[in-house]
Amino acid sequence: MNRPPETNRASGILAHITSIPSPFGIGDIGVAAQRFLDYLSSAGQTYWQILPTGPSDEMFDNSPYMSSSAFAGSPLLISPELLISDGILVEQDIAGLKDVSDFSVNFHAVARFKSQLLTKAFTAFAKNPTDAFAAFQKATHWLDDYALFMVLKEKFNNKPWYHWPTEFANRHAKSLEETRLKLRPRLTYFAFEQYIFARQWHAMKQHAHHKRVRLIGDIPIYVALDSADVWAHQELFELDKNTGLPLLVAGVPPDYFSKTGQLWGNPIYRWASPETSVQQALTTWWTNRLAAMFSLVDMARIDHFRGFESYWAVPASDKTAEHGSWLKGPGEQLFRQIEKKLGPLPIIAEDLGIITEAVTTLRETLGYPGMKVLQFAFDGHPDNPFLPWNFETSRCVVYTGTHDNDTTLGWFLSENLNENTRSSIKQSANQKLTGDSPIHHDLIYLAQSSVAQLSIIPLQDILGFGGDCRMNIPGVATGNWRWRCAQHFLTDELADWLKEITRRFNRL
Repeated sequence: MNRPPETNRASGILAHITSIPSPFGIGDIGVAAQRFLDYLSSAGQTYWQILPTGPSDEMFDNSPYMSSSAFAGSPLLISPELLISDGILVEQDIAGLKDVSDFSVNFHAVARFKSQLLTKAFTAFAKNPTDAFAAFQKATHWLDDYALFMVLKEKFNNKPWYHWPTEFANRHAKSLEETRLKLRPRLTYFAFEQYIFARQWHAMKQHAHHKRVRLIGDIPIYVALDSADVWAHQELFELDKNTGLPLLVAGVPPDYFSKTGQLWGNPIYRWASPETSVQQALTTWWTNRLAAMFSLVDMARIDHFRGFESYWAVPASDKTAEHGSWLKGPGEQLFRQIEKKLGPLPIIAEDLGIITEAVTTLRETLGYPGMKVLQFAFDGHPDNPFLPWNFETSRCVVYTGTHDNDTTLGWFLSENLNENTRSSIKQSANQKLTGDSPIHHDLIYLAQSSVAQLSIIPLQDILGFGGDCRMNIPGVATGNWRWRCAQHFLTDELADWLKEITRRFNRL
């Protein structure tokens, strides 16, 4: 098991793998990731934070937070170049994707291209499968359910599992076994995808450690309704036993991001179940989930950590998240039980939004660092806890913004701020409003100079890009997650500047 965060000061960059430069329309975990890790190392950075890496779906705008599996890896992130190194593709195979943008992911085109490549690679691989592949299949506990789920999705024209014939929706053993026998080649194909993903990922992780860079993953607290996880473990979620549809769904009440709240629509865990078997199964599932995550990364941010103390549950029939209610979560006990199996957990708790004293107490009791986002700091209140001089402890992670925020430049120039606020922000960094220092440099200065042990800056803010480059707009269903960074933006001069400010504030 990985060690918890160390006490020395450090810094890193937030950039999803899809956003990093590559010639294939999307970043990947092969040569593209290794090149980016080299750049991070040259810039004096010791952490790379990413977003969730599970398979995404065009139905949900390819959001990494709405995956078909909490355990599987996205085949879109597989490196074509490493498939050539494996001898199961040749150079001319990877020349088929034309007119890709260096600045935006075309998920539909990329998915079609990667599917064709992986199908061809599997045909070659299947002629001489390796012992390592057989061992991976045997050792990966979630793989059979995931492969079955994907095969049945194909069989039933991509319908969600709760619209499948009853014997498949309810997982009748005979029907599933018949599927295993009849569709064995497709099951093996989906296992192959995950085997390749795992091999490439661990090579990437090894390269990261060689460059003294640690990986920070992201764990969404909830899973998608139409996922292998819910289908395989229906007893763990608040579902109608007849239809498979949720009784309650997840979200958050009205907040900074949305006046009507955010209605995520994920099914709710049965934390309130009086059945001991359900409680034990939930603990086992979460233990397995964290163990799988920490086999991939060195630390992990748990998205919406406050849901472990209490969570916002909305009737499934509601159209907004305004009329939900707070229900009690599993609290400290869940994490203590997981620690008995896995040891200390290197977790960053995403503690943004409506945070009560009870949530803060839970986080502090568990010893997890929370998040400080500088874009939330300048509301005119001198005691705002996101102001760097108000940080109560160094055991926190400071961000200029997150994937859900506008870029720093976009935020600073937006109509949400007036000239007095802009002046106050500049003065906080000891700069004049009309001075030469760009605002993204000012906020990076504030983050790096703060007492926070770890400073994480979104790549868009390192580059000083505007609001057209933000990653996500919460509450907006389409047009997100597409931003990419072109290779020519990652200059030696930028790396030198970042390394210097990192050195200045003792974060090398």
